[in-house]
Amino acid sequence: MTDTKQLDNDAEHAAFAHVSRGFYPTIVALFTATLIISNVCASKGVQFLQGFDFSIGPVHLLPISTDGAFFLFPLAYILGDILSEVYGFRATRRAIYLGFGSLLLTSLCFWIAVELPPAQFYENQEALTTVIGVVPRLVLAGVLAYFVGQLLNSLVLVLIKQRTKEKHLWARLIGSTVVGELADTLIFCSIAAGVIGITTWRDFVNYVIFGFVWKTLIEVVVMPVTYVVIGLIKRNEPTYTQRL
Repeated sequence: MTDTKQLDNDAEHAAFAHVSRGFYPTIVALFTATLIISNVCASKGVQFLQGFDFSIGPVHLLPISTDGAFFLFPLAYILGDILSEVYGFRATRRAIYLGFGSLLLTSLCFWIAVELPPAQFYENQEALTTVIGVVPRLVLAGVLAYFVGQLLNSLVLVLIKQRTKEKHLWARLIGSTVVGELADTLIFCSIAAGVIGITTWRDFVNYVIFGFVWKTLIEVVVMPVTYVVIGLIKRNEPTYTQRL
C-alpha cells in the first residue's frame, strides 16, 4: 500500500536521474574532444625551419616535419595520465573505449556529410571534402595509434603506481608517457605519413623523432601543472580517499 502511494506521488512530479559529483565525466568529455579535434588537425602536414637543411648521418633533423595536431595532441596523454592516476586502469579503459567509438562516429558523420548531394546554391563542396573528407588511412592511423598508445600509457602508469603507491608520481607520468607516446607515434606516423605528404625516408624519420620528442618534452614541461591538477582532484574526489 505504501509503495503504491509513493508511486502515485512520484507520478505527480518530474523525475530525473542523479549525476555523479566526481570529476570523471568532465575529464572524459575533455579527453574525447581533444582526440576528435586532434584527428581533424592531423590531416594537415606542417614543416618548420624550411630554409634549413641539417642531418646527422641518416637522421634528417631540419627542416622539422610534423602534422597540424602537434600542439594539441599531448593534452590527450596528460588527461589520460590524470584519469589513470586518480581513477585506475578500468575507469580509464572505459574512457578510451568511449574515445574510440567517438572517433569512429566522427569519421562516419564526416563521410555521410560529404556524400550527401550538395544543394545548387552550395559552393563549398570541394572545400568541405578537402577539410573533413574521410581518408581511410588517416582514420586507421588515428584509431589504432590512439587505442594502443592510450592503453599502454594507462597500463604502465597503473603498474608503476602499484609498486610506488602514492610516491614518485613523476616516474609514473614520464614512464607511461615514454611507452605510450612511442607506440602511438610509430603506429600513426607509419600509416599516415604518406597521406599528409611525407614520402622520403629522411622526412619520415624526422617526423617520428620530432613527434615523440615533442610529446614527451611537453609532458615534462607541464608536469608541475599536472601535479597540481592531480592533487586537486584527489583532494576533492569523493571516492578517492576510500582507496587509500
